[in-house]
Amino acid sequence: MPEKKEGVDWYSLSLTLHRFYGGKIETIPKVPVRRIKDFAIWYTPGVAEPARRISKDPDESFELTSRWNTIAVVSDGTRVLGLGKIGPEGAYPVMEGKALIFKFLGGVDAVPLVHRGRDPEKFLELLELVEPSFGGINLEDIESPKCFYILEEARKRLNIPVWHDDQQGTAAVTLAGLINAFHLVGKDIRKARIVLIGAGAANIALYRLLKKYGVPPENIVVLDSKGVLHPDRPDIDKLMISHPWKYQIAIETKGGGLPPGAGPDKALEGADAVVAASKPGPGTIKKEWIAKMAKDAIVFAEANPVPEIWPWEAKEAGARVVATGRSDFPNQVNNSLVFPAVFRGVLDVRAKTVTDEMAIAAAEELAKYAREKGIHEDYIIPTMEEWDVYPREAAAVAVKAVELGVARKTTTYQEEYERAKTIIATVRKKYEMLWENGLIPKPPVDYE
Repeated sequence: MPEKKEGVDWYSLSLTLHRFYGGKIETIPKVPVRRIKDFAIWYTPGVAEPARRISKDPDESFELTSRWNTIAVVSDGTRVLGLGKIGPEGAYPVMEGKALIFKFLGGVDAVPLVHRGRDPEKFLELLELVEPSFGGINLEDIESPKCFYILEEARKRLNIPVWHDDQQGTAAVTLAGLINAFHLVGKDIRKARIVLIGAGAANIALYRLLKKYGVPPENIVVLDSKGVLHPDRPDIDKLMISHPWKYQIAIETKGGGLPPGAGPDKALEGADAVVAASKPGPGTIKKEWIAKMAKDAIVFAEANPVPEIWPWEAKEAGARVVATGRSDFPNQVNNSLVFPAVFRGVLDVRAKTVTDEMAIAAAEELAKYAREKGIHEDYIIPTMEEWDVYPREAAAVAVKAVELGVARKTTTYQEEYERAKTIIATVRKKYEMLWENGLIPKPPVDYE
């Protein structure tokens, strides 16, 4: 959630500009229409031939229509930003903002699709019904634990990539940051002790990626509001039914060697890294807890608008590398570094799904990009301004999709890098031309 800083009231400014522009995105033609007769090509009678081709082979829809580059940003409005359950209409401007980022950073056409189907099966039925219109689905702002079930089931039922950004996007960019943080402090992430505070969408997905990346489950401690997830917790049987994802973590990690009922203060003793995606601070994580961590500790405090511990407090307590979710502090963990590129890659190879291995490929490429630029304690992941990272991530994801056998088209890293770079650069150039020629009206207030 934005907040006031540098004398700008971001809430009032945003409301004024949303009202002025009437939203943030629109649809414009991409084909030549020089005369009315051209509609004989783009509509009737000419359109009958591509329609017939697609009827015989539905995969042709990825070649003959905009489906290949169009996704839906889908939400029921049950857990929006820091706003909570504000309903589908309230969620719409957020989904529209997501669509804007998809286009500007990834060259992806995204359609906001908010709905009232809060029941998981109705939600899934909706996804199945609209699948023919889209090349991918980005799930957004869905309450937990429902979001886990919907993602798992949608990936089974649909033949296009389904991605939940609050899970996979945040987890992938966090993994990228951790890879470089451990590289910087000279430790092996696969031998490190890692504590995850908060067992919501982001950290449950991060646990899964860390495990897939090679970190042994017993090296990971996961805590929710009641303490460490442990097989001997009093509520473990209830979790097996009400939250099987937490139950699985408890069984696999065995509580990270801690006793049942252990809290974050105990969990952080001797830990190499902590990733908090929990209650906003300050004071959710205390300085004295950080002081008990191992030498060269890594602290990711990702809550917004206020991190679980202020970065300077973590540094004062002995942390060497600190990341947050905020743009005004170094090392912002921002899922906008991941989702535009992931979808650019999966769309370009017409992928049938998006896997954890593909998310890891994006994370590794993101980390590699930063290392090549030169990582240090205040720069372990790129920023959104470094837009050349997006085609690189897209290429890594596309190649991994081909390698895993889930792509309808093949490509090489270099081919996809050039393709993605051209698509994204073209979008940026179109925007600049619209802006410079006054086709995007100047805002009624000066906020620069």
